[in-house]
Amino acid sequence: MRVEQITAKALERLDNDKYLLSVAVGKRIKELVEGGTPLVDVDTRKYKFADIALLEIAEGKIIVSLED
Repeated sequence: MRVEQITAKALERLDNDKYLLSVAVGKRIKELVEGGTPLVDVDTRKYKFADIALLEIAEGKIIVSLED
C-alpha cells in the first residue's frame, strides 16, 4: 500500500483531523526512536518511523484521542 493510501486511511480513523494525526505520529515516532517495538509486521530497515506510525494508526493498532 502506498503512503498516500495509508495516510488517507489513518485520517479517516481520526475523523480527518490532520492536526491530531500529526501530533499522534510525532509522539509515536519519538517512542519508536527511543526503542519502542512496532505494532505492525514490517521490516524496520526498509520503512521510516513515520511510515510505521501511520500504518499503526491506519490499522487501528494505536488508539488516538484528544486526551493523549
